[in-house]
Amino acid sequence: MKFNEFGFIPTLEEGLESMGFADATPIQEQTIPVTLSKKDLIACAQTGTGKTASYLLPILNMIGENPKEAINALILAPTRELALQIDQQIMGFGYFTGATSIAVYGGGDGMGYEQQKRSLKEGVNIVVATPGRLIAHMASGKVDYSKLQYLVLDEADRMLDMGFLDDIMRIISALPKNKQTLLFSATMPPKIRTLAKQILTDPTEVNIAISKPSAGIDQQAYLVYDEQKIALIKALLTNADYSSIIIFASKKDIVKRLAIELNRQKVGAEAFHSDLDQSQREEIIHRFKAKRLRVLIGTDVISRGIDIEGISLVVNYDVPPDPEDYVHRIGRTARAATTGTAITFINDKDQNRFARIEELIEAEVAKKPLPEGFAEGPTYTPKQRKSGPPRNNNKGKRKFYPKRKAG
Repeated sequence: MKFNEFGFIPTLEEGLESMGFADATPIQEQTIPVTLSKKDLIACAQTGTGKTASYLLPILNMIGENPKEAINALILAPTRELALQIDQQIMGFGYFTGATSIAVYGGGDGMGYEQQKRSLKEGVNIVVATPGRLIAHMASGKVDYSKLQYLVLDEADRMLDMGFLDDIMRIISALPKNKQTLLFSATMPPKIRTLAKQILTDPTEVNIAISKPSAGIDQQAYLVYDEQKIALIKALLTNADYSSIIIFASKKDIVKRLAIELNRQKVGAEAFHSDLDQSQREEIIHRFKAKRLRVLIGTDVISRGIDIEGISLVVNYDVPPDPEDYVHRIGRTARAATTGTAITFINDKDQNRFARIEELIEAEVAKKPLPEGFAEGPTYTPKQRKSGPPRNNNKGKRKFYPKRKAG
């Protein structure tokens, strides 16, 4: 379906055309007409499917039809990175519609807080906020929601995982009852169903490719002991075809240690974690997007919070505890119909976790032999497997990566 078939106002259509937007993605094709018809919506779609534009375009169309100096829409997001990403997309489209917006999130300086407070008071058209910081603004001064028409919950499952349910319900209690609510989630666990029943009225439901990685991702895995992982990362990064790389680790201390080790090899890597202030995090993301930084290392905070095309390699330094997180991690590559590679390191303790991932995605991920010079890794024998030969090219007893020679 073409964007010019939705019946958007001329200025928005012109903006889409000038920005090179022609064909809608499946999630956009199914949800935009629902939103334009003023119905509540619950939509489930994996990362990288274009869901942000699927709710922003109808909202911007509404604002362009009837511009007001008031808060017309509130978008709640789990992280400041995602809030900033959404706000940047609004600014791009808003150039053509005249819509105004503000990203409201924690971690900044006092000046940033005051700017947020002033914008909320004066009434920008669209507020994109993390729940905790918005609650703080609501507690310190009145936020006028009387003209609000849209509420969007983006990455709702992640917000619940982060413990924002009480904040979300407190915010909703302050909003007008006569509004349209759009709930977007990458997964649809029972807690999301429960939330939907509480806050949506007779919603239309849309499900797009739940829990299935993009077909453009070349998924691979290596069976390694923890002692081999850093050496294997260094070996993989000698491949010059991997020009833009994200490495995910489950713990902040591993993220920091990896950055130190890779920079000793002059790889050009940065650790992205919660100990950095907001300006440092924004500067790192800016360099990575501009291709002035080759390797970004972080925890799952960046698995849903950034939208960057051209990432050639994603490495799971460890197997994520939640199979859905695997889908989101590797979804950073092969975006916008491109291709990419996703490599996971599986140690002897994480094999059951990885078996659950293969069950979820309904596919077996190729187990690659370790590069020449490496000792053998563990054998892939997850307890979930009922029968069949070991899916593994690394056999034998436990050995370690040989010590480096001096000099």
